[in-house]
Parts: sequence; structure tokens; C-alpha cells
Amino acid sequence: MTGPLIVLVGPMGVGKSTVGELLAERLGTTYRDTDADVVASAGKPIPEIFYDEGEDHFRALERQAVRAAVAEHTGVLSLGGGAVLDATTRELLADHTVVYLSMDVDEAVKRVGLNTARPLLAVNPRRQWRELMEARRHLYAEVARTTVATDDRTPDEVAQTILDALELPERTGDSPVPHGRENTRMTEQGPTRIQIAGTAGTDPYEVLVGRQLLGELPTLIGNRAKRVAVLHPEALAETGEAVREDLASQGYEAIAIQLPNAEEAKTVEVAAYCWKALGQTGFTRTDVIVGIGGGATTDVAGFVAASWLRGVRWIAVPTTVLGMVDAAVGGKTGINTAEGKNLVGAFHPPAGVLCDLAALDSLPVNDYVSGMAEIIKAGFIADPAILDLVEADPEGARTPTGQHTAELIERSIRVKAEVVSSDLKESGLREILNYGHTLAHAIEKNERYKWRHGAAVSVGMVFAAELGRLAGRLDDATADRHRAILESVGLPLTYRGDQWPKLLENMKVDKKSRGDLLRFIVLDGLGKPTVLEGPDPAILLAAYGEVSA
Repeated sequence: MTGPLIVLVGPMGVGKSTVGELLAERLGTTYRDTDADVVASAGKPIPEIFYDEGEDHFRALERQAVRAAVAEHTGVLSLGGGAVLDATTRELLADHTVVYLSMDVDEAVKRVGLNTARPLLAVNPRRQWRELMEARRHLYAEVARTTVATDDRTPDEVAQTILDALELPERTGDSPVPHGRENTRMTEQGPTRIQIAGTAGTDPYEVLVGRQLLGELPTLIGNRAKRVAVLHPEALAETGEAVREDLASQGYEAIAIQLPNAEEAKTVEVAAYCWKALGQTGFTRTDVIVGIGGGATTDVAGFVAASWLRGVRWIAVPTTVLGMVDAAVGGKTGINTAEGKNLVGAFHPPAGVLCDLAALDSLPVNDYVSGMAEIIKAGFIADPAILDLVEADPEGARTPTGQHTAELIERSIRVKAEVVSSDLKESGLREILNYGHTLAHAIEKNERYKWRHGAAVSVGMVFAAELGRLAGRLDDATADRHRAILESVGLPLTYRGDQWPKLLENMKVDKKSRGDLLRFIVLDGLGKPTVLEGPDPAILLAAYGEVSA
């Protein structure tokens, strides 16, 4: 009988793709994934199919994909987690070699984590996982010839167990499986850990970048904490409650504090609301705050942590590009006032940062692109390789599915990590991170914080590039490169020309100013930021003319 050599079934997050690719390699055959087939035929990610057309439509596409793959594919095949719900699919698998990969609920939550791209686990991962498994476990077992538990096993160990159980020989000849593959594979799968050195009496901490990182949260919280406060924006109410429930199930007295969305959260009234909640809960110095959300949420969470009892530990779980590469790293916390952005705040580094890339899968495109401004900024001030990656695939840079997404985010975080590790309190080197921000903050204030931060920074960088060019600091090619790269990913290059007087007044109260002396970060060349103090007003006006709409 023709058909797949092995069919892998099991719940989402169990590792079917990783194990399937390993099996295919060891058996000298090819690998196919029906979820990937569905995405290719629909022309959109699975979460979008669920949200746009509903689960029934997705299941119909899945049924067609399974039928085609079983008929056509002769290598290793993996099916989506819910494929076995369909009776015709189960009948189709009856005469094939099916392996059920299983895992328990605790392992599932660790692996799936905050992945909002999993539509059926979008609210409470732990509870919904149990409900899904109650409905599916007997179906997996029904179609399977053998069951292999994946708990506490590496993907290589799982693959080897399958080969042993089915008595299938590994390929031999000119292309043996490399010795020591286990260590290599686990290194590739594990999160990237970026160290932030402790300075000015602060402790060092790590920024973790990867997927399925929720399991790291209890380790960061530690055993000394009795209470945990989960701060989250209204838009992530379900995620915040799910994390709270998960922490509560692990023995913490966990509360969830809902904040307004975006910049509306960064007010003294919101901070006071959080202080009240902490006071009523009996929060002590050994307890921990967790901030889940974008840059505004982590700014507020960090500020509340810095100010409550003169400083308690906090953990950042950024869910946007901007939050991951900028706001959550470095310990700058703050709120806005009527006089300007982030004028009230504190330097209070987190105990750790979890950048779960899965959280970006459902981020609206405009929010994702906004975060690209900070990534591109890191390229201009310190790591030109970032610019090369964006130029190589500007369309891919606009989406979390781009081939360079993880590298772009990791490189940007490393730039900030190197700077803040040597200058926590912005007394010198750290100022370079404000490239484009002097005008950007003025624009944001002028727009009552309705503009996305990244959009304002994009205009601010073009302005800074023109200012550097007019001041004789920056060459034409690098100045022009700003416009080309920012425009290629869809970021704005201009702002209203009639607003210059207001913007100039706003910039005079910027944190980087000294008295009435305006200070700007400009470039002496690619990767060579410097400070320009008190530029000629005529040059400032001319530079703004280059970004005026």
C-alpha cells in the first residue's frame, strides 16, 4: 500500500514538526505538514482563518489537506492537532502507521505559553488544554499504532523512540546523522538568552527571546514571593487572567490589574489605582509584579514596581515589537504628564524579560511596523547588519513570519543591552538610544499621544538625518538611506509643516535638553552617533522643512 511512511498525530505544541523533520532526515525521506498545506491553500495564517471564516471552514480545509497528503506523500507526515476529530480522516488513517505524540498539561502550558496564534487556547491555556484533551485523547489513541510520551524528552530522544518502536532502520551511507546532534538540536530550540549587566547597584538579568516561554515565569518569580500582581492592558484581559490563573494554580496569591490600552495607561491616576490594589492585597518587598503588554504597559508596571515600597521586583513580558526591543529592556520606567512624555519615572531594571515571539503572530500590522522603527534605529546607531537584513526583504520585515524576524529582534535587543549595561541612568552613552526621539516625543505630545511611537520616531530619524547632513556631520548617502529603508517597511517620513513652533516649544522640555540648550543625537556616519548641542535655529528650521508635509 502506498502512502506516508509515518503519520504523526497529537496535540498542538507537542513537537510534531520538529520530530517529523528529524525522522525524515534519519530515514532519508521527505517531511510534510498538513497545517502548512492549509496555510498555503488559504493564503493566510491559521488564526486568521479561524477569526475570518470560523472553525468549521478551517476543518473543511484541513480535511481536504489530509486527504491529499495521505494520497500523495510517501515520507513523514504530521497532522494538525484537531484533524482526528473528523471521522473520515480517522477512517483514512486506519491502514497507515500512525504515531501519537503525547504530553501532560504542565508540559503543554510551558510549550504553548502565550501563543495567541493558537485560536483554541486563547483564553486560559491550562483549563482549555484539559478540555481539548478530554475530547481528543481517545481519538489519538484510536488511530495510533503506538504512543510515545514526549515529556522530559528531547526531540531526538522522541525520534529515536519512534524508530525503535516501529523497528525502522536509520539511513546509512554518504550522509550519516552527525554525531552529537542532540546538543545541537536542543541549543537551536532553546530560547536565546541575552545578558544585561548590573550597574549602579542593580542586579544583572536576562532577556529571553524565543517561543513558548511562559514556563520560565515561575523560575523568575522565585520561591520568596508569596504574591504576584499581573498588570495587563484591557486588550489583553483574557491573557492576563489566564496568566493569573496559571500562577495561582502554582501556589502564588495572584491578582490581575487591568490598565487602559496604550498611552492612556501612563498617567498618575492609573499608577495610583495600581498602588491602591497593591496596598489592599498586602504586597510586600518580596512580592513580584508582572507586566504583560506593549511598551506603555511595561513602562507603567516598572514605574509602579519602582515606587511601591521604594522598589519591588518586576518581570516584563512584552507582547509587541516595540516592547521587546525598547521599552522592556534597560530599566527606564515612567508615566506621562500634561507637560510631556515620560517626564516622571525611575530607573528600575526588571528581574527578567520574556520576549515570546508567538505573541507577535496576532499583532496588527500597523503595530508591528511601528516597532520596526526602533529596530531600524538600532541599525543606524550601532548595527548596520540590521539595515542589510531589512533591505534584503522589506516585505518580510513588515510581518512576524518574515525570515529574519528573530534575528532582527535579537540584534536590536543586543544593541540596547550593550548600551544599558554600561550606562543605566543615561549619563552618557545611553543617550544614543534617543536617536530620532527628540522630535518624536514632541510630535507625540502634539498629537496627544494618538500617534504610534514608531511612526513618530520614523519622522524623528529622518529629521535627525537631515539635521546631521545640514550640520556637515552626515554624508548624503546615509541620510538618503534613512528615507529609503523607513519607507520600504511602510513608516511615515513627514509631519505637518505648520506645527514647527509648537514642536520647538515641546522639544525645549525634552529630557535631553540642558536648560534652554537643545540637544540632538545625530550621526557622524553609519554606526557613529554623537551629540549636537544648540544647533543654529536656521539649521533646525531647514531640517524640519525636509520632513514637512
